Parts: sequence; structure tokens; C-alpha cells
Amino acid sequence: MSHVFPRHCRSLPPTIARGEGVYLYDSTGKQYFDGSGGAAVSCLGHGDPDVTQAIKDQLDKVAFAHTGFFTSDPAEDLADKLIAHAPGDLDRVYFVSGGSEAMEAALKLARQYMIEIGQPNRHRIIARQQSYHGNTLGALATGGNAWRRAPFAPMMIDTTHISPCYAYREQSEGETAFDYGQRVANELEAEITRLGPDSVMAFVAEPVVGATLGAVPPVEGYFKRIREICDQHGILLILDEVMCGMGRTGTLFACEQDGIAPDILAVAKGLGAGYQPIGATLCTAAIYDAIAQGSGFFQHGHTYLAHPTACAASSAVLKKLTDGGIAADVSGKGDKLHAALVSAFGQHPNIGDIRGRGLFQGLEIVEDRETKAAFDPALGIHKKLKAATFEAGLICYPMGGTIDGQRGDHILLAPPFILSDAHIDEVVGKLDQAFKSVL
Repeated sequence: MSHVFPRHCRSLPPTIARGEGVYLYDSTGKQYFDGSGGAAVSCLGHGDPDVTQAIKDQLDKVAFAHTGFFTSDPAEDLADKLIAHAPGDLDRVYFVSGGSEAMEAALKLARQYMIEIGQPNRHRIIARQQSYHGNTLGALATGGNAWRRAPFAPMMIDTTHISPCYAYREQSEGETAFDYGQRVANELEAEITRLGPDSVMAFVAEPVVGATLGAVPPVEGYFKRIREICDQHGILLILDEVMCGMGRTGTLFACEQDGIAPDILAVAKGLGAGYQPIGATLCTAAIYDAIAQGSGFFQHGHTYLAHPTACAASSAVLKKLTDGGIAADVSGKGDKLHAALVSAFGQHPNIGDIRGRGLFQGLEIVEDRETKAAFDPALGIHKKLKAATFEAGLICYPMGGTIDGQRGDHILLAPPFILSDAHIDEVVGKLDQAFKSVL
């Protein structure tokens, strides 16, 4: 009998034995194509010798040193690499152990910044419906997914949510994509006015929405309008690139494609590619300086901040993504994957939308393609698709509640950046097998 507390108590998973390239193998020897990189984590695949060697080399020096006493060369090197490629005025990096921690740090950093600059009344957070920003209480409260929030709602801080930029379902007939984007972006201004501009601290969003909506990108001009509104009202823009960042959508930072830069940005997942647990919160020099010249101390912290071994692994990952040219290939490979999905399923009666950027693609599953009607949630379509793809030897990321936290199903694909054309064919073939089985 296992003493591990699993994610699902009534469904025990197989035991992982090894990983090699784009494949994982369980203890029976069964091979799985890692089509979601776990949860958009394994961007370099499994068993990369350069990253493994970087970890071993660091372990030979020192595995861990507490940041209350030391900095480390791996942390300094990784921060330099990140800032060299970061957009806008991002200038400082706060290393943590994962995405939820990175978002929690971002929220607390925004709050302390407002205190340091003499605006302590600013504490309110505005985010978007059907967003996901992590599972710690602050990050969970910021997220707009009703199903995830419901059990813990009495424990969470008060936040408000505007509409997502979800053109497939929300763009009106006769409305251009640009006009739709401006309309939903202007909901932010209306919400700021309703709450009182002097009380709002930050607006939080994923540049490309991941787990809850299934790789939904914004329409052109949406984030530029969001940036204008934040600047007009002195509100911080926090972008959550935990899932969509680090090359996943075709540029190292997802927001680059929208021509904007945030005040605070969170990354994780692909930052360490799964080789070590790591996340990071990046902020502008203005935010850092307000604290450095004020109280001089960010009132936040964890034991494993800037863990030297994790930073050494991540530095090796980032070097391969940038200097190694791997991230530069994502856009072209993403185009091929998208084209293959459209070719195979673009007219499928139960595939309503195929969307995404780079190697971050989503397929929305519907009961009726013409009306966009969703399947009855009681059917558990996303659960059945997860089981069917897994049986076929494909790991992907199906989720339910796409529309409102209850209705709707989608599949998220986030394969390793090292996949080949043959792997794309394999993904499409195994999806087709699962669709025929379930739909």
C-alpha cells in the first residue's frame, strides 16, 4: 500500500521509470509522447545532458545556501541572462521555487510598492474571469476560475474580475477583432472607476491563457489598451507567464508579441524545464528602487529562494533556449503543429476552435460545431479524452469548465521544443484515435 497522497485518491497513476527526449516510459516499459510537457514544463524534453551536467557540477560545489547569508554565482548568472532578454524596464529578479510562489511574490511586491510610495490605500486586484494564477491563497483569489476558487472562497482576499479576451465565444457578429479587444479591455477602466481609482493596486493577466481556457491568445491591440489604462490610473500591470513564457509561444517572453512590457512578470515551468523546481518574479527598477530607498527590505521570503542548484539548472536551460537557438525555432514548429491540427480536425463536428501561439495550442471540444454548444458537463468529456489519449500513448492536458468553470471542454498541447515533423504526425494520429474512441 502506498503512503503517498496522490492527486486523485481513486485513480492511481502508473510509475514513471525514465525519460528520453520527447518520451516518457512507465515501469512496464510503455512509451508516452509528452505532448503537454507535463503542464507546459518540459520544454527541452527529458534527459538533456547539458542541463544534467550543470546540476552535477553545481552539486560538486554546493547544493544549497540560504539567501539570508549568501548570494551565489548561479543565481547572479541566471538573473543577468533573464534581464538581458527581458522586455521594457524589467531590471530585477526574485527567484522562488515555482509558479504559484512567483505569483504570490508578485502580489505582495505590488502591495509593498504602493506602501513604499505613499499610496497605502491601493490594495485592490483586478484580474479576468476564467484565469488561473496559482494555488496559494493569494494567487488562487486572483485567478478567475470558479471551480478552483469555490472550496476556499471564505479564506481568500477580495478580488474582482472582468471578461477574458475570448474571441471565439465573445466576439459579436459584425464586430471586428480589434473592436472586440478594445471593448473587453475597456471593462478594466469601468471596473477601476467602480472600485475607485485610488484603491486599485494591480491588474493581473496571462498574455496567452493556459489551463482554464486552452491556449487563448489576445486579439491585436488588446494589451496595448490594457497598458494605457494601467498607466493612466497609476496601476501596476502584472503579467503571469508561468505557463506561456520562456519561449513557449514563439518569443522568450510572451508579451513581446503584443508590443508591451509589464511592471511585474512571473515565470516558472519552462524556466527550469522540469530539471529543478524554480520560478521567478521580475520587476522594474522603479519598483525595486522604491523598496531599496525606502524600507530596504521586501517583507516576504521562502527557504529555497534562489536555490543554487535550481539556478544552475535553469541557467543551462536558458542558455539552450537563447544562445542555442531552440526558442527561435518554436514559432516555425508551432505553425506546423497548428497547420496539422487544422488539416486533421478543422472540419471535425466536435472541434469548435483550434487556437494558440507557437507550441502552445488548444482545441475546444463542442457538441455542435455550428452552434458552439458545449457537451453536458455530466458526460465528463475531458476526462474521457485524457484517459483515451493516455491509453494511446499521448500525454496531453484536457480540462473542463472552459466556458464558465462548469461548461465546456478543451485539450491543451504544449510539447517539447525539440519535437520533429514526425512527432507532430504522431500527436495528430493519437488525438484522432482518441477522438474516434470518445466522440
